[in-house]
Amino acid sequence: MAASDTESAQQQIDEIEALSSIYGDDWCVVDEDERIYCIKISDCLDQPKWTLCLQVILPPGYPTAEPPIYQLNAPWLRGQDYTELANSLEEIYLQNLGESILYLWVEKIREVLVEKAQSSDPEPDIKKTTEEVDEDDGDDFLLDYQPIQEDQIKMLSYMTSESQEDEELPPIHHGNPITDRRSTFQAHLAPVVTTRQVKRVLEKLYENKKIASATHNIYAYRIYCGDKQTFLQDCEDDGETAAGGRLLHLMQILNVHNVLVVVSRWYGGILLGPDRFKHINNCARSVLVE
Repeated sequence: MAASDTESAQQQIDEIEALSSIYGDDWCVVDEDERIYCIKISDCLDQPKWTLCLQVILPPGYPTAEPPIYQLNAPWLRGQDYTELANSLEEIYLQNLGESILYLWVEKIREVLVEKAQSSDPEPDIKKTTEEVDEDDGDDFLLDYQPIQEDQIKMLSYMTSESQEDEELPPIHHGNPITDRRSTFQAHLAPVVTTRQVKRVLEKLYENKKIASATHNIYAYRIYCGDKQTFLQDCEDDGETAAGGRLLHLMQILNVHNVLVVVSRWYGGILLGPDRFKHINNCARSVLVE
């Protein structure tokens, strides 16, 4: 290892220790070995309106010789907003070449969020869009379900009564992660027999900082209603267009029911094209077979 790399490695360790103590629960280690981290940033602590996840990958030459590789994740952040914020971050990097800049980046992003909260901008639109669009996303997998348009958990609330405390939280199984070109996929599975249980499992999963920071949490469930001899089923893309429908389709082919499958994807900055659907299905299939 070159002297500059050794120096970079030590600076990275110091910076990560400092950031994790400054940001506490908002700082999340996605993958220690690959040096992938995520920081949740919001406009204020009490009732944040505008939030954004900054995901960074620290290459061996950072900070002495290389910039961090980063991804800005927020459902409302696109077009002009994205470009302006990305330009600000590049500028900070260029003004502080060779120095640790993550703290400066986080505070710059926070400044932008506070400005947005104080300006007359309408509240953020919760619906995400996928960062990848394929030519081959035909209708071959689209089923006759109504995709959930709004925040997954809120939307499920209408199906559940107030007295859900008595509903037991089912056991949750986590599959082995699959990593490809810095994107990581992991499936989670829980046996469910009511939509209340679906809601409880999702809430439980979102309590996990790492899962909550995923770029997409795609899910599908199928519940067999014996009395009506029908299936209650639904799915959610969470911004990964058509992924929820494909996941539900897989469950129909495998003829599984009374189960909820959630696949988390942490996007690593490199577009995977149609391969991402293969990974989503493969880790879902593995956890179902297990």
